[in-house]
Amino acid sequence: MIESILNFGRKIIPRKIFKAAQPIYHFFLAFAGAVYYKFPSRKIFIVAVIGTKGKTTVTELINKILETSGEETALVNTIRFKIRKKEKTNLFKMTMPGRFFIQKFLRDAVSAKCKYAIIEMTSEGVKQFRHKFIALDSLVFTNIAPEHIESHGSFENYLDAKLSIARALEKSSKKNKIIIANMDDKYTDKFLNIFVKNKIQFSLKNAEPYMLSEKFTEITFDGLKIHSKLIGIFNIYNTLAAAFFAKSQNIDPLTIKYAVEQFDGARGRVERIEEGQNFTVIVDYAHTKESLEELYKAFGKSEKICVLGNTGGGRDKWKRSAMGKIADTYCKHIILTNEDPYDEDPIKIIKDTVKGIIKKKPEIIIDRKQAIKKALMVANKGDVVLITGKGTDPYIMVAEGGKIPWSDTNTVRNELKLLFNKKNNCV
Repeated sequence: MIESILNFGRKIIPRKIFKAAQPIYHFFLAFAGAVYYKFPSRKIFIVAVIGTKGKTTVTELINKILETSGEETALVNTIRFKIRKKEKTNLFKMTMPGRFFIQKFLRDAVSAKCKYAIIEMTSEGVKQFRHKFIALDSLVFTNIAPEHIESHGSFENYLDAKLSIARALEKSSKKNKIIIANMDDKYTDKFLNIFVKNKIQFSLKNAEPYMLSEKFTEITFDGLKIHSKLIGIFNIYNTLAAAFFAKSQNIDPLTIKYAVEQFDGARGRVERIEEGQNFTVIVDYAHTKESLEELYKAFGKSEKICVLGNTGGGRDKWKRSAMGKIADTYCKHIILTNEDPYDEDPIKIIKDTVKGIIKKKPEIIIDRKQAIKKALMVANKGDVVLITGKGTDPYIMVAEGGKIPWSDTNTVRNELKLLFNKKNNCV
């Protein structure tokens, strides 16, 4: 009801006045939500996971370990919302939905007697004060890389938005607060420069000796060898972040090992699609140049067929040619396609990406379904088809606020089945 009144006010107030008053509007809405639901975060252990890359996987890993240890959990991330055994797919196309949603979610988690709530927090959410009036117990920091620069105005502003969550931990009324941070990231000191008694740092060295392959990863944690289904250096960091949080909660190392080994991965994050084909198909959310390069590196010398695009609407234009350059370096066959054009011309977005491609001749297929179909058709035995940029995104965002229902995973499965049926009928 309160949010309806505020939204009505938003409609009748002149745009210029509302824009100037936006910070007050968002702050008050955050406060009103907390008051209406009686500050539920005070009654549950809140774990916030922040960073540029790996947040969703870390939240899912933490959830898996806690559940394996017998704890009841609630979870909010880019993929889903979960309270105990009940879950819903996140269809908002935003990681942190409106303030009333989060506060209601936490109230419901408390009512369900959950001990932990794990929340993926974002810089975009911070801009609208969605992190306010959530009393944090623990913060897990993964890494920082340039992203959302146009939205925030500068990298410094983007970084400061992330640091706002660290400051929220510092100001939290909770006791025995904990920050867990990746000490290999050059910005870690900024996150550790807060008054919190318990500071835990982790490094790749904590996983040594470790072994990487295209199908699994083996790491060492607390003297135990852990065989993980996740691949890539980036997932070693993600695993360490979750494991060190679990250790801070006095969870037995053997329980951590078992949970990690049973974890299949987060949907849309290096997700393998198997339909009996003799080549590998991966759907991944990689949408920064760093995450794209790390993904390509994870598949070593395998021949790669890469389907990628870039987001429109004025978002991070600077990275388009950079991502094209990375594809040029690692991919045998490049197919450029639509991602989320918003109100921008998809051809213009692709042309910006092509500027970074010098050695290869990219194929341009605007229709994402047709682009995926072509990648699967040209794949040979042993190849790796990498479809990036959307992960579990439920829509393709187009002009005038339009959105087209979408699923990379379902599209891949359907096209693989059609491809095999066609081949079988030809035999």
